[in-house]
Amino acid sequence: MKHHYADTRLVIFDCDGVLVDSETIVCRVLAEEMTRLGMPATAEELDEQFSGRPSKDCILDIETRYGGPLPQSYFNATESRIREAFHTELEAVAGIHEVLEKLQTTDLYTCVASSGPHAKMQITLNKTGLWDYFAGRIYSADDVGRGKPWPDLFLHSARQFDVAPEHCLVVEDSIAGVKAAVAAGMPVIGYSHNRARARQLEAEGARVIDDMQLLMDYF
Repeated sequence: MKHHYADTRLVIFDCDGVLVDSETIVCRVLAEEMTRLGMPATAEELDEQFSGRPSKDCILDIETRYGGPLPQSYFNATESRIREAFHTELEAVAGIHEVLEKLQTTDLYTCVASSGPHAKMQITLNKTGLWDYFAGRIYSADDVGRGKPWPDLFLHSARQFDVAPEHCLVVEDSIAGVKAAVAAGMPVIGYSHNRARARQLEAEGARVIDDMQLLMDYF
């Protein structure tokens, strides 16, 4: 069924959870390392709390819970374990290669706008074979003052193409990301397999799909 957004000129993709299946890996490692430090946590709970938010905000939340600065050993362990898991386990989100191939046959602009730092996206997008689709059109929360749920990153991305917010289509998997898109005045598609998360994304203003290839119905 076609849901054509006839006015779309730019499709803005979040990275983690939309292009690469990295959230599950990060949340699992963080939960294990937090538990080791005496802060029992589960991957599901951290996904709920941290999804789509800049890592510096997440670290502040963990430090508040810890009651002070985290030991350097925590950062060393999480960083090396996440890097190792990305190297061995990380995959592209199912169906995203087909979506990007189809987009290349249209006259729509595409870009990435992620809460993650550039260095991390370089690793994850290269590992999953997605870097070449977006090289030179990748934007991070580090490029603007405030990350999601603020609209700054999406507005910054749209300005790079001189496209008005209402002519953008954002693809997101997090509540923070959907809030940011709505605040930017941009239509937003939510992607989630989780029914509870899907309902939350809809409540924030997204149209939700559970199969990435359904995105092709929107352009």
